[in-house]
Amino acid sequence: MRLIYGTTNQSKILIMKRRVEPLGIEILSLSDVNAPDLYIDESGGDPLENAGIKALAYYRALRMPVFSCDSGLYIEGFDDARQPGVHVRSIDGRRLDDDEMIAYYSALAAELGGSMIARYRNAICLVLNEGRIYRHMGDDIAGERFIITSKAHKNRSEGFPLDSLSVHIKSGKYYYDMDERDDINFTSDNGFTAFFQRVMRDEIQE
Repeated sequence: MRLIYGTTNQSKILIMKRRVEPLGIEILSLSDVNAPDLYIDESGGDPLENAGIKALAYYRALRMPVFSCDSGLYIEGFDDARQPGVHVRSIDGRRLDDDEMIAYYSALAAELGGSMIARYRNAICLVLNEGRIYRHMGDDIAGERFIITSKAHKNRSEGFPLDSLSVHIKSGKYYYDMDERDDINFTSDNGFTAFFQRVMRDEIQE
């Protein structure tokens, strides 16, 4: 199976390729298929809605099987009005770059005593054609609970700025400082792999 990943984030493409490699799925980027530049109004109220908006927009432009993902950041103890959710990069109507995001969330954690507990909720939408659309958002593809700290790690990962503020709850280590001996939860990796397995099974049965 060959699928286009509807994103321009190269880090996300590499991660998804790793997740589906055991299934024999080939992931193509938008540049691989000379996709046109699209303005997509990601105005959905949650990650699942935004994933659907993006996947359908790219499918209609390319007429090839395409999937998109979206995520939202949810901080424990915040009411709905204060949750970053799908607007994690947008503050007061302005889109933050990576450095601005690190500065903003670092300051927010500092206001709360130096740290806060958060979790990413993820969603995926795969469009094979207008009549065959697969959507999913659940705990199996959500990230684990983690700490956002006010003190940024020296390392940076383009496209994933909050990794510099992310600390593993059980070990108290920055994720950047962990190795294979540490207890890391790969639930979201397994969940995304299971999603594509279900799609492949359903398509074979059709």
